[in-house]
Amino acid sequence: MVVRLPDSAHTGRPWRVHDLAPDFRLLDVWSFRTPGAGPGDFPAMLEAMRTSGGFARQALPVKALFAVRWGLGALLGWDRPGTGLGTRVRPLRDRLPSDLRGTVEDAGGSPFTPVYRLADEEVREIANKTMHGIMHLGWVPAPGGDHELRMAVLVRPNGGLGRFYMALIAPFRHLIVYPMLTRQWERAWRERAAGS
Repeated sequence: MVVRLPDSAHTGRPWRVHDLAPDFRLLDVWSFRTPGAGPGDFPAMLEAMRTSGGFARQALPVKALFAVRWGLGALLGWDRPGTGLGTRVRPLRDRLPSDLRGTVEDAGGSPFTPVYRLADEEVREIANKTMHGIMHLGWVPAPGGDHELRMAVLVRPNGGLGRFYMALIAPFRHLIVYPMLTRQWERAWRERAAGS
């Protein structure tokens, strides 16, 4: 079941990312159901997500949207060297206090670069000519007594192009990408739980 949450579901929690990225705007907060999950199961959920195949095993509509996006990016130069992390924008990793440095390594296979990981929180980032984005994953108590995964998307658009781009892709994110991602990640949790 796809559940979009109010902004307060993210802003009302004491995440470390609040202090690190006050200049980013919160776009979305989504909930992913993980029945039977306990407070220490965040690493198991991240591993289930990783083994579910990530972007490579997304549903066909999501793959098609990403193919169109990467094609447009190549055509319009949105993803050229010099438009991303460490060139056009300063990586969020550069803002990390010493206790967050070295808490996660880049496993590859994703367009997102890991920034840090804690027992209940992980941050990944991406940047190109249109924007600098953060995917925040948090592990929180759910209403039924279990724990659940929450994903918040934060962004800093790059000028008018970035604002136009983010407005243009909003319906696709909300109607196709996030609902299908929800199904994939929730299925990954159920399969992991069934196999353990």
